[in-house]
Amino acid sequence: MSLKDVIHDIEGYQDIESEIAVLKKYGFDYSAQRGRLDSILDMLHPKKLRLRVSEIIDETRSAKTLRLVPVQGYLPPFQAGQYISLVVEIGGVVTSRDYSMSSPPSQVGYYDVTVRRVGDGFVSEYLLDEAKPGDEFASSSPAGNFYYNPLIHGRDLVFIAGGSGITPFMSMIREVAGRGLDRRIHLFYGSQSPDDIIFGQEIEDLSRRHSNFTWTSVISDPPQGYQGRTGFISAGLMEEVLGDLSDRMFFLCGPEAMYTFCRKELAGLGVPGRRIRIEMYGPPKNVTACQGWPEYIDADATVSVSTKGGKTITVRSTEPLMNSLERSGIVIPSLCRSGECSLCRTKLLKGKVFQPEGVKLRKSDRQFGYIHPCMAYPISDIEILLQ
Repeated sequence: MSLKDVIHDIEGYQDIESEIAVLKKYGFDYSAQRGRLDSILDMLHPKKLRLRVSEIIDETRSAKTLRLVPVQGYLPPFQAGQYISLVVEIGGVVTSRDYSMSSPPSQVGYYDVTVRRVGDGFVSEYLLDEAKPGDEFASSSPAGNFYYNPLIHGRDLVFIAGGSGITPFMSMIREVAGRGLDRRIHLFYGSQSPDDIIFGQEIEDLSRRHSNFTWTSVISDPPQGYQGRTGFISAGLMEEVLGDLSDRMFFLCGPEAMYTFCRKELAGLGVPGRRIRIEMYGPPKNVTACQGWPEYIDADATVSVSTKGGKTITVRSTEPLMNSLERSGIVIPSLCRSGECSLCRTKLLKGKVFQPEGVKLRKSDRQFGYIHPCMAYPISDIEILLQ
């Protein structure tokens, strides 16, 4: 029996042949596009974007939404849950930060990024206090893997958000509601106070209008007389609200402390790791509190960093290496700034760095001495090779 005969016995092959025949008869003829692959890919996934602030929307006392439109051309598509890396120059320092789109992917005229004020927030302070309509920024194309996959995530979704971690979920919720998609979502949203709930009124309105979307607000530091849910997003609360947890897919996005707490709570409920998706949100606030941090290195420790064939700088051990390099005018490629994408991958020639749990460094990179500077903390004098 020939290979041709075997192929025809494969389940679904006849359907594919029929579909190909239909497309040949009624489909679009792309032969005129032959040779234009690079230009087409650049339209869909350009390496860089130039964006202009068209509007700034006050969300809460500590959060604003920047509506970004393309300076030229149009915006490439994205999936709800993805982010862009926004490049800014502050006081001569060129740096970047990642912001998830809070607008739905069906909105093709602009990207909304929602910024919340954080303690010692170098870029967030600038965007909230200095940015104005008309300002232009360079940006990456949409990136990231924190999005819904219909093949493996099912239709029963649980979103656990803390603070500004609501932004990727807002894009997903708006998409499901706006397009009438067949997905059931329950959102647990933890905030410090009622005034810190970003998109609170819109979330409440959507939950009233759409039976497949419900939410639970949880306030950790409630004012006197507050009548809603208080405390943390615990296992007991999730069981009380959701009941049966089987076959649900959990998505987590928020501050580091929330990850640590909620992952333990989910583990206690018997939720396997394969049904938990986590969006990393930058380096830890206090790296000295991370498991494995050398106790002999205090928060004020400094070391030297040498670039092969370049200059030597003095840096703090408790600051990510990438941040220290940027402050010294050394800019390396970056995207996620969370130790996931590998774009900033750099060769460590000498010395030691500390990399917190969760940094997705390939086994071969560990073997041959590569690091992710966005999540690497020098704990001795080091030398690196900039590519």
